[in-house]
Amino acid sequence: MAAKATLHCLTGCAIGEVLGMIIGTALGWGNVSTMILAIVLAFFFGYALTLRGILAAGVDFRTAIRVALAADTLSIAVMELIDNGVIALWPGAMDAHLSDALFWIVLAISLAIAFVLTTPVNKWMIGRGKGHAVVHQYHH
Repeated sequence: MAAKATLHCLTGCAIGEVLGMIIGTALGWGNVSTMILAIVLAFFFGYALTLRGILAAGVDFRTAIRVALAADTLSIAVMELIDNGVIALWPGAMDAHLSDALFWIVLAISLAIAFVLTTPVNKWMIGRGKGHAVVHQYHH
Protein backbone atom coordinates (compact mmCIF):
# COMPACT_ATOMS: atom_id res chain seq x y z
CA MET A 1 0.00 0.00 0.00
CA ALA A 2 2.89 2.40 0.78
CA ALA A 3 4.49 1.85 -2.63
CA LYS A 4 1.13 2.40 -4.35
CA ALA A 5 0.55 5.60 -2.35
CA THR A 6 4.05 6.81 -3.22
CA LEU A 7 3.56 6.01 -6.89
CA HIS A 8 0.32 8.00 -6.80
CA CYS A 9 2.21 10.90 -5.21
CA LEU A 10 5.03 10.52 -7.74
CA THR A 11 2.57 10.77 -10.63
CA GLY A 12 1.16 14.09 -9.45
CA CYS A 13 4.61 15.43 -8.62
CA ALA A 14 6.02 14.41 -12.00
CA ILE A 15 3.13 16.04 -13.88
CA GLY A 16 3.61 19.25 -11.91
CA GLU A 17 7.40 19.20 -12.19
CA VAL A 18 7.46 18.72 -15.94
CA LEU A 19 4.64 21.21 -16.59
CA GLY A 20 6.32 23.77 -14.32
CA MET A 21 9.64 23.33 -16.12
CA ILE A 22 7.96 23.65 -19.51
CA ILE A 23 6.05 26.80 -18.53
CA GLY A 24 9.02 28.41 -16.77
CA THR A 25 11.33 27.66 -19.67
CA ALA A 26 8.81 28.87 -22.27
CA LEU A 27 8.35 32.13 -20.37
CA GLY A 28 12.12 32.59 -19.97
CA TRP A 29 11.97 32.51 -16.18
CA GLY A 30 15.04 31.92 -14.06
CA ASN A 31 15.81 28.72 -12.16
CA VAL A 32 14.28 29.77 -8.83
CA SER A 33 11.00 31.01 -10.33
CA THR A 34 10.69 27.92 -12.48
CA MET A 35 11.40 25.62 -9.54
CA ILE A 36 8.81 27.38 -7.36
CA LEU A 37 6.21 27.03 -10.12
CA ALA A 38 7.10 23.34 -10.54
CA ILE A 39 6.70 22.73 -6.80
CA VAL A 40 3.35 24.55 -6.65
CA LEU A 41 2.10 22.54 -9.63
CA ALA A 42 3.41 19.29 -8.10
CA PHE A 43 1.30 19.94 -4.99
CA PHE A 44 -1.68 20.96 -7.13
CA PHE A 45 -1.60 17.82 -9.28
CA GLY A 46 -0.82 15.56 -6.32
CA TYR A 47 -3.87 16.86 -4.47
CA ALA A 48 -5.98 16.83 -7.64
CA LEU A 49 -5.33 13.14 -8.27
CA THR A 50 -6.37 12.29 -4.72
CA LEU A 51 -9.42 14.56 -4.90
CA ARG A 52 -10.58 12.88 -8.08
CA GLY A 53 -10.76 9.48 -6.38
CA ILE A 54 -12.38 10.76 -3.21
CA LEU A 55 -15.00 12.81 -5.06
CA ALA A 56 -15.77 9.81 -7.27
CA ALA A 57 -16.67 7.94 -4.07
CA GLY A 58 -19.42 10.49 -3.45
CA VAL A 59 -17.69 12.50 -0.73
CA ASP A 60 -18.56 16.21 -0.51
CA PHE A 61 -15.93 18.66 -1.75
CA ARG A 62 -15.07 20.15 1.65
CA THR A 63 -14.44 16.74 3.20
CA ALA A 64 -12.52 15.62 0.12
CA ILE A 65 -10.20 18.65 0.39
CA ARG A 66 -9.51 17.91 4.06
CA VAL A 67 -8.80 14.25 3.33
CA ALA A 68 -6.50 15.10 0.40
CA LEU A 69 -4.54 17.65 2.44
CA ALA A 70 -4.17 15.23 5.36
CA ALA A 71 -3.27 12.31 3.10
CA ASP A 72 -0.81 13.93 0.73
CA THR A 73 0.89 16.96 2.26
CA LEU A 74 3.76 15.19 4.01
CA SER A 75 4.29 12.75 1.15
CA ILE A 76 4.39 15.48 -1.51
CA ALA A 77 6.59 17.72 0.66
CA VAL A 78 9.16 14.96 1.19
CA MET A 79 9.06 14.00 -2.47
CA GLU A 80 9.52 17.60 -3.61
CA LEU A 81 12.33 18.24 -1.13
CA ILE A 82 14.25 15.21 -2.35
CA ASP A 83 13.43 15.63 -6.03
CA ASN A 84 14.34 19.31 -6.17
CA GLY A 85 17.33 18.81 -3.90
CA VAL A 86 18.81 16.25 -6.29
CA ILE A 87 18.18 18.53 -9.27
CA ALA A 88 19.65 21.57 -7.48
CA LEU A 89 22.78 19.67 -6.41
CA TRP A 90 23.40 17.77 -9.67
CA PRO A 91 26.13 19.59 -11.63
CA GLY A 92 24.65 21.27 -14.68
CA ALA A 93 21.08 20.11 -14.08
CA MET A 94 19.73 23.54 -13.22
CA ASP A 95 21.09 24.94 -16.47
CA ALA A 96 19.88 22.07 -18.66
CA HIS A 97 17.09 22.84 -21.09
CA LEU A 98 14.08 20.71 -21.95
CA SER A 99 15.82 19.66 -25.16
CA ASP A 100 18.89 18.40 -23.25
CA ALA A 101 19.16 14.73 -22.34
CA LEU A 102 20.69 15.81 -19.02
CA PHE A 103 17.41 17.48 -18.00
CA TRP A 104 15.36 14.32 -18.54
CA ILE A 105 17.96 11.94 -17.11
CA VAL A 106 18.41 13.94 -13.90
CA LEU A 107 14.64 14.41 -13.57
CA ALA A 108 14.11 10.64 -13.88
CA ILE A 109 16.89 9.91 -11.38
CA SER A 110 15.63 12.53 -8.93
CA LEU A 111 12.08 11.15 -9.09
CA ALA A 112 13.35 7.59 -8.62
CA ILE A 113 15.38 8.61 -5.57
CA ALA A 114 12.39 10.55 -4.23
CA PHE A 115 10.18 7.47 -4.69
CA VAL A 116 12.60 5.22 -2.79
CA LEU A 117 12.99 7.69 0.09
CA THR A 118 9.31 8.70 0.31
CA THR A 119 7.93 5.14 0.39
CA PRO A 120 9.05 4.59 4.04
CA VAL A 121 7.38 7.90 4.99
CA ASN A 122 4.10 6.67 3.49
CA LYS A 123 4.53 3.28 5.16
CA TRP A 124 5.03 4.99 8.51
CA MET A 125 1.93 7.18 7.98
CA ILE A 126 -0.25 4.28 6.83
CA GLY A 127 0.89 2.23 9.83
CA ARG A 128 -0.49 4.96 12.07
CA GLY A 129 -3.80 5.24 10.19
CA LYS A 130 -2.73 8.46 8.47
CA GLY A 131 -1.90 9.41 4.89
CA HIS A 132 -3.34 7.13 2.26
CA ALA A 133 -4.84 4.89 4.93
CA VAL A 134 -7.44 7.65 5.29
CA VAL A 135 -7.96 7.85 1.52
CA HIS A 136 -8.28 4.06 1.25
CA GLN A 137 -11.50 4.02 3.22
CA TYR A 138 -13.15 6.07 0.46
CA HIS A 139 -12.16 3.70 -2.36
CA HIS A 140 -14.66 0.95 -3.09
